[in-house]
Amino acid sequence: MNRSDLIARLAELQPQLQIKDAELGTKVIIDALSNTLSSGGRVEVRGFGSFSLNYRPPRTGRNPKTGAQVKVLAKYVPHFKAGKDLRERVSERK
Repeated sequence: MNRSDLIARLAELQPQLQIKDAELGTKVIIDALSNTLSSGGRVEVRGFGSFSLNYRPPRTGRNPKTGAQVKVLAKYVPHFKAGKDLRERVSERK
């Protein structure tokens, strides 16, 4: 499911919302998640999961084409950890 599918599904499930309203709501939620993570915070949605940042220290990598060593800088990457309810619902489907 991509962003436009999510907006369409939200508008479908909530008939009082127009697509424009569903799009605005989706944008506000995604922007809030992005802003919180970019400022170093953590976001937790009960029953769904949590979003946080993981630190990756600097390392020496390799260029796959030439095999030459390349320095990879330290960085923070977004990380999602599924909540218990989500893990259970997913495991029930298999």
